[in-house]
Amino acid sequence: MSVFDIFKIGIGPSSSHTLGPWRAALRFLAELEVDSSLSSVKTLTVDLFGSLAKTGKGHATDVGVQLGLCGKDPTSTNTQQSTALIAKIAATQSLELAGRFKVPFCAEQNIHFHRDRQLPFHPNALRFCADLSDGSTHEAVYYSIGGGFVVKEGESATNTASKVPFSVDSAAELLAHCDREQCLISELGLRNELQSRSEAQIQAGLKDIWEAMLESIFSGCCHEGVLPGGLHVERRAAAISRSLLGEIEDLATWKEALKSQPSSFDGVLKWVSCFALAVNEENAAFGRVVTAPTNGSAGVIPAVLLYYLSFCNGHENEVASFLLTAAQIGWIFKQRATISAALGGCQAEIGVSSAMAAAALAERLGGTPAQSAEAAEIAMEHHLGLTCDPVGGLVQIPCIERNCMGAIKAITAATLALERAPDQSKISLDVVIDTMWETAKDMSTKYKETSEGGLAISIPVNLSEC
Repeated sequence: MSVFDIFKIGIGPSSSHTLGPWRAALRFLAELEVDSSLSSVKTLTVDLFGSLAKTGKGHATDVGVQLGLCGKDPTSTNTQQSTALIAKIAATQSLELAGRFKVPFCAEQNIHFHRDRQLPFHPNALRFCADLSDGSTHEAVYYSIGGGFVVKEGESATNTASKVPFSVDSAAELLAHCDREQCLISELGLRNELQSRSEAQIQAGLKDIWEAMLESIFSGCCHEGVLPGGLHVERRAAAISRSLLGEIEDLATWKEALKSQPSSFDGVLKWVSCFALAVNEENAAFGRVVTAPTNGSAGVIPAVLLYYLSFCNGHENEVASFLLTAAQIGWIFKQRATISAALGGCQAEIGVSSAMAAAALAERLGGTPAQSAEAAEIAMEHHLGLTCDPVGGLVQIPCIERNCMGAIKAITAATLALERAPDQSKISLDVVIDTMWETAKDMSTKYKETSEGGLAISIPVNLSEC
């Protein structure tokens, strides 16, 4: 039930297909360490199932697994050094488990993509098997359930151990708490966070999250060229930023210059799109981004938050409140439905991120908790049924542009919610969340991050290049 579970700093391109398997590998290492078996590993194999197998190459699942087995931390690992490490593993046909114990390893031979098999619990499944020097084996199955969250086979995918003063499993509960306590959603979220961290720690942690988001925007606005993977997608954010602001080399100057930009509809539309493009171009280029609540939807919340700071007279000291509100909405979606595209299609990623951003923006613009929930409902209502159909299994087409649309819809949803009295709403946030989940269950698997339907099969592409 923490904001720091919803927002995690990591490396692209996918929270479920890169970050999740990476974290699963780290968990497997920790298990071996507990059993004192790490030093006795002789051979190691990794099996990928379902969506991880079908789109794992394009989502760098194999890369994430190898970096995790090497003991690298996705929060702090240098992306350029990671590329060099993967090249070294390929060249030496070996890797160092946890950075200490050398074992033979060839990705082509030791990582198996079972595209025709799916384990029952979740489409994103992977199995690690280590053969030990005493002739025994250590095996474990993990599920990457979306947003970088990982559960081991047999564990519950829901949060059952949280001890917070205001437990929230539905929007109705959230609004009831806020009404009884006469507080905003962000204030309720802060009270829950204070059960495990001091306020200074919370503020410092959220500052780190925002700085990572901002860095991903600025980095995306500085880098041009073609994204990796074989689709030959040109990066666009840098050209848009340069056309609006000219050449600016440091983040502080760039951020300050944004505040002097004209707030015309056309100008704001270009900037919001630029912010979202920048983040997800960085994500597609294996750069550092923040899951919000996933990597594939990482651009929506930063774009809306920077829009608020730059064009709505927002202040930096409101960033924490913005993120706390967004996280509360994200948790309800995760608990009542899903934030995994492999389970729910892109409505579970872009739709959820848009709803989170809409609620947070509505609160910052003076909305009540009920209006914030209304904003989230409007945003998700107009993402219902959105499929996940990545071309070539890459988080590029249509994923990058969808973040722009999600950000714009969030702003529109917040505006609409603030112009309507809560008692005029015909659909509650809980109803739209439940509808999203029912839609997800009815959706064909070919539209759930398998690249077997929709745009993924409508655009000619040489998959061997991706």
